[in-house]
Amino acid sequence: MKTTIANSLAARRASVASSDIDPAKDGESSREKGFTLVELLVVVVIIGILAAIAIPTFLNQRQAAWEAQVTSDIANAVIAVETIAVNNNGSYSSITTTDALKNAGYSKSADVTLTPAIDGAGYTISGRHSRLGTIKWTYTSSTGLVTESAVTAGT
Repeated sequence: MKTTIANSLAARRASVASSDIDPAKDGESSREKGFTLVELLVVVVIIGILAAIAIPTFLNQRQAAWEAQVTSDIANAVIAVETIAVNNNGSYSSITTTDALKNAGYSKSADVTLTPAIDGAGYTISGRHSRLGTIKWTYTSSTGLVTESAVTAGT
């Protein structure tokens, strides 16, 4: 029985040695099993370059989105103010608080602060985003434009 096991093991070794899993039969040497250090470093450098390009672009997109949020809220507030004025015979006298805008159906974004004010025969609406620090946007009804400016003390 011992000779049969030994013979079957020898036969198995011979079949494994001659099978397709032997890399030498496919023309590959045992040194060609993985990537070289240089190839891995090239990949790491390429990933680093792509990250250096993508991360600042992503951060700029976030800031642009916050700016768009403020200007969108100002545009919606302008619609609410004009609705109030139409209902009050063209008078802007009741728009001195954001509560008046809420009563006209206006709803602002969570991180945006708006300040409406009467300005002669028209009005202004200033808006700031909590994540943009020292930048504010102001809509002036006489010009119909939204302008960007730095926040000054007391505003």
